[in-house]
Amino acid sequence: MTLWTIVGIVLVLLLIIGVGLLSGKKVQDAKDFVTGGGKAGPLLVCGTIMGALVSSQATIGTAQLAFHYGLAAWWFTLGSGIGCLMLGVGYAGSLRKSGCVTELQIISKAFGPAAGSLGSVLCSVGIFISVLAQVVACSGLVTTLFPQVSVPVAALISVVIMCFYVLFGGAWGAGMGGVVKLVLLYVASVVGMIYVLAVSDGVTGILSSLNTLLCGTDLGMIQETANGINNLSSSADLAARFENLVARGAMKDIGSGVSLLLGVLSTQTYAQAIWSASTDRKAKNGALLSALLIPPLGIAGICIGLFMRSHYVLQAEVDALTAAGAAVPDLPVLASTIQVFPAFVLNHLPALLAGIILGTLLITSVGGGAGLSLGMATILVKDILKRFSKSIDNERKELVATRGTLGGILIIAAVVAALVPSSTINDLGFLSMGLRGSVVLVPMSCALWAKGPFRSGWILAAIVLSPASVLVGKLLALPFDSLDLGMLVSVLCCAMGRLWGQKNPTAARRSL
Repeated sequence: MTLWTIVGIVLVLLLIIGVGLLSGKKVQDAKDFVTGGGKAGPLLVCGTIMGALVSSQATIGTAQLAFHYGLAAWWFTLGSGIGCLMLGVGYAGSLRKSGCVTELQIISKAFGPAAGSLGSVLCSVGIFISVLAQVVACSGLVTTLFPQVSVPVAALISVVIMCFYVLFGGAWGAGMGGVVKLVLLYVASVVGMIYVLAVSDGVTGILSSLNTLLCGTDLGMIQETANGINNLSSSADLAARFENLVARGAMKDIGSGVSLLLGVLSTQTYAQAIWSASTDRKAKNGALLSALLIPPLGIAGICIGLFMRSHYVLQAEVDALTAAGAAVPDLPVLASTIQVFPAFVLNHLPALLAGIILGTLLITSVGGGAGLSLGMATILVKDILKRFSKSIDNERKELVATRGTLGGILIIAAVVAALVPSSTINDLGFLSMGLRGSVVLVPMSCALWAKGPFRSGWILAAIVLSPASVLVGKLLALPFDSLDLGMLVSVLCCAMGRLWGQKNPTAARRSL
């Protein structure tokens, strides 16, 4: 890494720190911190959503998956975009009319405080797992860029930057930082995609290079041994792998998109962005702008992943070829697919630009973790601490409590990230989406739109049994996304609650 690369990284970090400090001047009380005082326009709403949603999975993760599966890597950004579309068209108006500032408050007002408190705890656990994943990703990028930095120090650096991103300005910091991140991320993605298409003679050239490298060659025929995926013996195999939106199977890939959609609708951070807008129309337009801008980022990541697949080999493939007595292609070697995007930036772009893009990737992980932490802190303070503590009796004390809670979340995440193997975090990652999606979405939707009484006990059952079903489905290795099972259980429980509510008028829910 050259001096100019380091300069580029530092410039981006200084920019985001400056934005965080500037946003802090706009915060006078808890309302400013949590929802920006309800003064945000469409761009800030979009920045808040994309600042948290477009995380390392949308950039590094998309290129990583595209290295093996091509177009199927689009599902993260495609599902996120569809989720933002539904958030803007279907939920924004109802969320704002509810008079609440957390999704769990909506459930609590409709079905009682027990449902709200239980849901708050489970949602907080789910969000924390996502925060932890972002800290791990950010720490991994720091150690990749600076190998001399230890994992604990990298985790500390990560949460310090996250604090600058959101701790001072809250929703203002998330929004303003998200706008800066959005601009930088688009510059990085567009520059990368233009470079790839220019040097490869377009998509046709990339596919032609893949055909030459993989179809029926020794490298193509050791894919199962090296990577646990099907070998590539023909052009038809290549097309089925890299040009297929459901290359990993329709149930798995479409299920991944649905999971992202449900996650957008049931995560406090994105609802918080809707509440931060000054008008219903601006809230809707901010969500729709996010829906428009997120999917193209995935296309750029796919192009970069395919380009790297046609120009690099993995260490596992080198080992498999050597063991089989076959010739190893004269290509650069990557230790793992997690290096696909960073290696592309370092090896193929000018040093200063590479540093700016790497700094942007770092901020991408930072923004995701910071935004989700803000959502978790809001839930804990609004739905739990204020309910059980009488000491938070004014806006200033609530602001202190929210900032303190947010800082505590990030510190705990740093400690856990430094102590727990990253593979363990990745194995538990499905719990985040399962807890957020299955716990919140169906009960909240019933609270917003369903008419008539509900039996609250069935709502409690939905909140408990649906995430449990996600866990069981994952352990049983079902042939479809286990979140679908959790959502089915939630729908059935809420339907029973509506049915028993009709039979027991005294169990009528409170009106919003």
